[in-house]
Amino acid sequence: MKWSAFLLAPLMLAMALPAPAAEAQVRIRDVVDVEGVRQNDLVGYGIVVGLNGTGDSVRNAPFTEDSLTYMLERLGINVQGEDIKPRNVAAVLVTSTLPSFARNGSTIDVTVSSIGDAQSLEGGTLILTPLKGADNQVYAVAQGAVVVSGIDVQAQAARETRGTPTAGSVPNGARVEREIHYDFNQRDSLTLALRDPDFTTAARIEDAINGALGQPIAFMRDPGTVDLDLRTVSGSPARVLASIENLPVAVATPARIVIDEKSGTIVLGEDVTISRVAIAQGNISISIREAPVASQPNPFAQGDSITLPRSQIQIDQSGTDQMAILEANATLSELIAGLNALGVTPQEMVDIIRAMSAAGAIHADLVIR
Repeated sequence: MKWSAFLLAPLMLAMALPAPAAEAQVRIRDVVDVEGVRQNDLVGYGIVVGLNGTGDSVRNAPFTEDSLTYMLERLGINVQGEDIKPRNVAAVLVTSTLPSFARNGSTIDVTVSSIGDAQSLEGGTLILTPLKGADNQVYAVAQGAVVVSGIDVQAQAARETRGTPTAGSVPNGARVEREIHYDFNQRDSLTLALRDPDFTTAARIEDAINGALGQPIAFMRDPGTVDLDLRTVSGSPARVLASIENLPVAVATPARIVIDEKSGTIVLGEDVTISRVAIAQGNISISIREAPVASQPNPFAQGDSITLPRSQIQIDQSGTDQMAILEANATLSELIAGLNALGVTPQEMVDIIRAMSAAGAIHADLVIR
């Protein structure tokens, strides 16, 4: 990389800074969660039948045989003492999420995952499976055809797998059998929890709600919480929440840089700035080549053949003896644009940004994954 080209062209680094862009306007409902309005996780154990010879083997998954025997006994079929070795049955764990305010009879999606040595769940059917919550109570019952997106193709001398054929889903495969009682309209206060706590955003939410309702019912408790006092507001809490959740608010984003070193991805915040700093960057490559030479005695002479080592070392250093100087208050996006114009690789950008952060020249939170 030629830093001289970076110096000869002042580029955008020496240009006047553009006017800051207007902060994004989002709805309150997109940045907060309402306390008490939440989802609940469900889990259950079941079996999938109808597989084309790709199910569990009894030797490696004996619990599959026990589950099949128990299910058949419940259906009135006595198989005690029988040697059952089906290859079209697989034991699975069934997971789902119970939405807030879900009612009896509504349907939800479920995910099915094999826990044995089944090769694929394609073409299988999930048999009636109760789904329990953290309190060990049954809240839904799942059953239906399993949809698998993965592919597993096997021949005599080759096998090809795409995706995950041992996991699938049953769309609308569970029916809610028990409701979670929550009397939302009997509350005289509500709590809004910010998904990304921030003092400025919380204050703006408070101002937006009070301004829209014409009375001070919102109070910012801390950067992550805004309390609503509903005792002086006419209408139910659900009605009040419906009237404020679509109010626009400007979200303040922190100055942050996220770097994924594995993929070389760099994500920049809007307000990242750089102090005056000088940068020099170059690459050093060292090449070592061994070329041994064999030395043999003359004909009819006494002696042994020996090998003489011959090594060649070459050091190449790219770069120049000049340094790039960034003026104060330059933005990191301008730096990245200038480096891109010079063909700097993502890994080199990561090294430069980390070095500038260590020098205290970048005013932002640096998150490295």
